Amino acid sequence: MDTWDWIPETPATWDDRKGRVLDGLDPALFGLGRPGDGDPLGDEWWRVEDADGATVAYGRLDGSWGDAEILVLVAPAARHSGVGSFVLERLEAEAGRRRLNYLYNVVPHGHPDPEPVTAWLTARGFARNDVGELRKQVPAALVQNQG
Repeated sequence: MDTWDWIPETPATWDDRKGRVLDGLDPALFGLGRPGDGDPLGDEWWRVEDADGATVAYGRLDGSWGDAEILVLVAPAARHSGVGSFVLERLEAEAGRRRLNYLYNVVPHGHPDPEPVTAWLTARGFARNDVGELRKQVPAALVQNQG
């Protein structure tokens, strides 16, 4: 099994590593606009590095009104390695710490692989709602009591 490091990016900015993980996909497809090097990115971001220090994935959490939109980006060479599940587990844990209710994702029109991404999220407990979001309740075991 691979070992990955979950590294917070605070503040998050656009850089070549994110571009390489997107592998030529337009950042605007994921609601990021068309950022230039060093441009700030909203929301909370984490970078995932492998044991060699290579960036293999990113996770983003955009919390609002008790829910959070998530984004899981995996470099093409790291797909099917389990790193996407690693990112999703960490995002769920972050949502639990924040006492959020649901995680959701919208597979955008124009995504090159909408069916596999939708199937991947569905297999991990996400269900499509009537507005096209894939939603999953944050597991109660992850929601920590705030004293």
